[in-house]
Amino acid sequence: MAKAEAPAKPILRDQQRALHAYGAVSRVQKAQQKDYQIAVNDLGANILRSGLCAALASVQRLGNRGDILLGHLANAGVPGLDDATASDLAQRVRELSADSYMIATRELLSVTTWLKRAVQATFEEA
Repeated sequence: MAKAEAPAKPILRDQQRALHAYGAVSRVQKAQQKDYQIAVNDLGANILRSGLCAALASVQRLGNRGDILLGHLANAGVPGLDDATASDLAQRVRELSADSYMIATRELLSVTTWLKRAVQATFEEA
């Protein structure tokens, strides 16, 4: 008698964030890794210290060096920011209601934590 397969368990949000982070970080080109790592390492602290809008503005000020990170944040599947792009993420965050802003802050902080873990695990030390 064949053994019945267990039904697939749903993927938890934290698992989704981890999969997104490792996939996104794996696509960062070697020449851009140092700038990306600095931006990711600063982002979590900036969100906690200054708030999400100010932290995103800080990444925007990096110019081309911050575009990759903004794209990874925009594609993270954060509620209220569906279909956001790197170029309009900050504007979309500023347009959120207070409740949605709080949710987006919490979600993007979690995404940032996973991006930081993925960078630490996959980028080679220079």
